[in-house]
Amino acid sequence: MAARWLVTGGAGYIGGHTVRALRARDDAVVVLDDLSTGLAERLDDDVPLVHASVLDTDAIAATLTEHRLDGVMHFAARKSVPESVERPLYYWHENVEGLRSVLDACARAGVERFVYSSSAAVYGATTGPAGTGVTEDSPTVPVNPYGTTKLAGEWLLADVHRATGLRYVALRYFNVAGARDPRLADRGQANLVPIALEAVARGAAPTVFGTDYDTPDGSCVRDFVHVDDLADAHVAATALLDRPCAETLNVGVGRGFSVLEVMATVARVADRPVEPAVVARRPGDPAAVVADVTRIGDLLGWRARHDLDDIVASAWEALLSRSASAS
Repeated sequence: MAARWLVTGGAGYIGGHTVRALRARDDAVVVLDDLSTGLAERLDDDVPLVHASVLDTDAIAATLTEHRLDGVMHFAARKSVPESVERPLYYWHENVEGLRSVLDACARAGVERFVYSSSAAVYGATTGPAGTGVTEDSPTVPVNPYGTTKLAGEWLLADVHRATGLRYVALRYFNVAGARDPRLADRGQANLVPIALEAVARGAAPTVFGTDYDTPDGSCVRDFVHVDDLADAHVAATALLDRPCAETLNVGVGRGFSVLEVMATVARVADRPVEPAVVARRPGDPAAVVADVTRIGDLLGWRARHDLDDIVASAWEALLSRSASAS
């Protein structure tokens, strides 16, 4: 049965892909975005766009009521680890107070379904037994303010659920990359794959932050998930909200790749030599975080369909297409 969703941050990279996936299922979508990093051009012309901040509780409540919305998907947040280290108060204000504001608006409007964008950053440097993937029950010990704010958001959701019965799913994203099409592509400067590809396109050396970690090749190890797969996970997660629900799920592939392996994939996909510039470690970066995705598979039947080559190739094609359009 089709539903009606408010998507905060829906003009962003992940939000934009999820808006597309929801509409493909014939759900109705209203986007609320302050466009500080989001782009209105990511949205089709018939998608209502409310230009407002998630800190504007009145605007959110009015939007939920006016459009008779059934639930909220909350993407709007700040996500740069280095920036969070430099500006922790700003991150707590935007990510935690922003979530509180949206939840307050939901309470006013009687909206009881909620999907929350959390992050693998909540795990910090946690690894599973013998270096295996982290499960949703693994210790959460974030090593940077960004991860701390995402974990605090999960705590807030749990408190509201216990008090009001709010139905929610918190999705802990691992490293998201790739693109469905150039219009939706990641144009930020916070994620490894687009940063590396843009450097290669300019003929510059991509930067690698540290090769002295306790990993097989010394560079950080991450689990990379295609943004299309992540969008599909959001759509699948909505089925859990038809009944009382307070669920937290990892969204990843279940395999880790090192930063240097990503660089090798970039070189292969772009068919260009890549000699990265190795610099000192970046504050707040854990050595390795890889997902155990058993729970999301068991509950939703979801699994990632794309591998690292697919991810990098789709991001590279999107970059080339945008560059051709701009020239």
